[in-house]
Amino acid sequence: MTTDGNAQASAPWHLWVIGVLTLLFNAMGILSYMTTQLGMLAEMGMTPEQIAFMESFPAWSTAFWALGVWGAFAGSVLLLLRSRWAVAAMVVALIGLVGTTIAETVVLDVPAGLETPLPLKVAIWGVTLGLSFYARRMAQAGVLR
Repeated sequence: MTTDGNAQASAPWHLWVIGVLTLLFNAMGILSYMTTQLGMLAEMGMTPEQIAFMESFPAWSTAFWALGVWGAFAGSVLLLLRSRWAVAAMVVALIGLVGTTIAETVVLDVPAGLETPLPLKVAIWGVTLGLSFYARRMAQAGVLR
């Protein structure tokens, strides 16, 4: 760290660990989103009824899903790049996650077999909230530029 007014803290070791682990975790969300958007559901072993349900998502629900997965992925990438924009990306991810959760639990009648398992829901919320708080903390500490 320098003594001038533009001082920046060096990146702690845990930034790289958290950045890489969350990047890998968030890449799974991107894979799920992309297989759906590219019409690869039959290749994933889904039945015609399950595919019809996935393709019937309202546009607003798909938009929230996109915000959630792409925002979280961008947050991880931007954290690794030590960009202050990681915080904004995680806000976008949280907005997407809230919208997706509302769609899954209140609006859509999710058929058996397509429900997100509770441990995965907890993991998604935990990683997204944790990365949001972590990015904010790293920005406050001067690690992110």
